[in-house]
Amino acid sequence: MTNLVFRVNKTSTDSNYATAPANFKTAVPANDSLIFSAGSDVVADGLAVPTQAEINRAATQLGDDPIEVAKYFLASAGDNLLYQIFNAGSVDKRYVFCASFDGATASEPQLEAWDDSTMLTHALDCLGGTTPANSYYRAISTTGSTPGASWTGTPLAGSGSSNIILLNNGSGALSAATDLYFNFKILIPGGLTTPQLYQPILVVVYTTN
Repeated sequence: MTNLVFRVNKTSTDSNYATAPANFKTAVPANDSLIFSAGSDVVADGLAVPTQAEINRAATQLGDDPIEVAKYFLASAGDNLLYQIFNAGSVDKRYVFCASFDGATASEPQLEAWDDSTMLTHALDCLGGTTPANSYYRAISTTGSTPGASWTGTPLAGSGSSNIILLNNGSGALSAATDLYFNFKILIPGGLTTPQLYQPILVVVYTTN
């Protein structure tokens, strides 16, 4: 069985995992989480994992115009630290989020977003509600190249072909151990009047022989 290890680049250096493994932090899916924030004195790189109240106080502020979430963190339960993912967002950075496979796969790994771990619905407003194309969550595969400056990306919501990204650039299943990469951002539309707390999940889906 082929195993997946998920890693994030915790530096501002745009190097791949094979070249600079020390730049990456391994995530433990059962314990760790991603935090999306405007940042604050207590929600910052290298500090202890904040409380829910501290996260709420550092939330992105709504406005009349669309706004991109400014900061992305991995909250590591093992060492109780926040690791900022400096190169995430609308920047021309390639080696940001890394999905490392230790062998071949039977299908091409793809990135999806769902309401929760049951992976049955994608009805949250942040995933577009009844319109997946309106999802705030955007991603782009960077396995083959950088995304370009101010990239648009694909709105993530469920498993529909228009709302997932193929992590191997559409080249199909993996024939051997491989590191795949993507970048990710959250773009909140303007004109929203009611703050919300969302906790959807991102998942890499693949099959093995």
